[in-house]
Amino acid sequence: MEKDKGYVIGIDAGGTKVAYGLFGEDGEMTDRVQHPSDLELDGPAFSDRLILTIRELLEKNDLSIQNLKGVGICMPSYILFDKGYIFLTSALPKVCDFGMRDYIEERLGVRVVLDNDGNAAALAEYRRGAGRGLKHMVYVAVSTGIGSGLIINGELFRGSYGWAGECGHMLATPDEGVLCGCRNRGCFMSYASGRYVPRHLKIRMLEGEKSEMEGITDLRCEHLLAAAQRKDPLAEEMVQSMAHYIGVCLYNIYQLLNINTFVLGGGLTNFGNLLFDQVRAEFDSYDKIGMPVEFRFAELKKDFGIIGAAELVL
Repeated sequence: MEKDKGYVIGIDAGGTKVAYGLFGEDGEMTDRVQHPSDLELDGPAFSDRLILTIRELLEKNDLSIQNLKGVGICMPSYILFDKGYIFLTSALPKVCDFGMRDYIEERLGVRVVLDNDGNAAALAEYRRGAGRGLKHMVYVAVSTGIGSGLIINGELFRGSYGWAGECGHMLATPDEGVLCGCRNRGCFMSYASGRYVPRHLKIRMLEGEKSEMEGITDLRCEHLLAAAQRKDPLAEEMVQSMAHYIGVCLYNIYQLLNINTFVLGGGLTNFGNLLFDQVRAEFDSYDKIGMPVEFRFAELKKDFGIIGAAELVL
């Protein structure tokens, strides 16, 4: 019996991994695969890897391109949404200045929707997660990078070009600090994301500060969390610094949009109250009016990007 043309593939492509989900007509995920991200690939080569894995996933499930309704792809990129064109990807520096959507559509022969990962995650949480029933919400991902997606009057708001919500690249200390993949210094992401916090820790230790994290060659935020839980002074100070920058970032968004519900997702939510109680306190220290503002943790956990990418098609 011929299978229906109702399947969707959602792809979450980030700086660490690329994850793929196959969704049936009922919108439920039936299979999932992933592979590490190759930071050396440019736009066409990166797209060719996506196409290869899409075909392998279909073959594994006894499906063909003819069974696909479409492919949704989300990336941590500045994307001209209407054209499916990537200007810049901070976490994948060689994937830039490239019309990815049309490139993949032409080679697969199926509809492709390409969007920013913050937008996709916001859509997923709004439809299936912590944002159900809300009129307005801001989804904020605190992970390898920092980004957000905006739901206004029940609709995903992309702005004039497609990258509304790039809060991680708002400037906290213009022209100071480490250089971010956005090609600026001093953005919030460069201070408080999983990609850049280890750099700050290494700088501090090279300057002579003592920590149990000394000697860890592949220093990651998991090591920071463990050290902070054991009351390592440098770790505790770094968590406090992260909370400061995240809290200021959220407060700025609140002042700009006056949306009173933030849904917090991404890998750094694993820090839990150790980090986010301090984020809340930082936010409240600036909020002089005191109307209700709610912080919720995302409900969809690790597969929010895949689900959001599929929702772009659905």
